[in-house]
Amino acid sequence: QVQLVESGGGLVQAGGSLRLSCAASVNVLSFNTLGWYRQAPGSKRESVAIITNGGGTRYEDSVQGRFTISRDTAKNTVDLQMNSLRFEDTAVYYCHGFRLWSEGDSWGQGTQVTVSS
Repeated sequence: QVQLVESGGGLVQAGGSLRLSCAASVNVLSFNTLGWYRQAPGSKRESVAIITNGGGTRYEDSVQGRFTISRDTAKNTVDLQMNSLRFEDTAVYYCHGFRLWSEGDSWGQGTQVTVSS
């Protein structure tokens, strides 16, 4: 069973930066997609950033230009660099991986990001 373990959340002032990291128990190149989702209280879980097996990236409109998703094949991690954080970025952030020909969807346990205004 795939394990995804997030780290790096915390409390930061608006305008600050945080870097989230997700360690995978299997080769990150075995995933069709890896990504970060977030869920704020009372809201649905939404996609923030995705990186495909081929290295392509997609971002939710509100984070475009502020967040960067990257993959480290040596460390087997997928990271999310978050700059110019806003109060509305406050949420629990989840790492997600999808492997089509294996177990399908895998989720991490989530890490809290709180941005103070």
